[in-house]
Amino acid sequence: MSDFHEIRFPTDIARGARGGPERLTQIVALASGREVRNSRWAHSRRRYDAGLGIRSLDALAEVVAFFEERRGRLYGFRWRDGLDWKSCPPSQGPTATDLAIGTGDGLTASFQLCKHYGTGLATYRRPIRKPVPGEVMVAVDGTAVDPAHVTCDATNGLVTFAAGHAPAPGAVVTAGFLFDVPVRFDIDAIEIDLSAFEAGEIPRIPVVEILF
Repeated sequence: MSDFHEIRFPTDIARGARGGPERLTQIVALASGREVRNSRWAHSRRRYDAGLGIRSLDALAEVVAFFEERRGRLYGFRWRDGLDWKSCPPSQGPTATDLAIGTGDGLTASFQLCKHYGTGLATYRRPIRKPVPGEVMVAVDGTAVDPAHVTCDATNGLVTFAAGHAPAPGAVVTAGFLFDVPVRFDIDAIEIDLSAFEAGEIPRIPVVEILF
């Protein structure tokens, strides 16, 4: 995407930020007192406040420079969510069998990376569009695939098998990976009062996920 920069927001600053997923649910109260609820979004959207991770003037200057280079809200960028950036639990390392991303049919050669949330009937499958380059492992029916036979596009999360290596019918394709969240700044102006900052007041710098 021409309006997206494949660069990550400073990880040490993002680590101190606050935020998480949000959804948009429409609730209608009926005359009987019952509710009718409807989800307006197919996918959740994450929001963060980058300002909470700024602890020094140097860090503040670094964020301002990053903001200027992105031209405010104009260009998207990568964000490391300190809680949710692996295909596995935070305390573990990814493996090629972490998550199912598709089932082979003998012809399909491309599969979208995704992450699963929950284990019941309402399991949510979140498309992963910004895997970390070089940090994607793939397996078919539990057997790791030779990296020479499969690639992953780090700009869109699409896993593609080489010609002649499409998974056989019924074969389960799994993957393990590290990933970033595609985001943009949600403001076009950063207001900084240095006297207030030195007194402990943190500037608000909202960041919002970009949904593809």
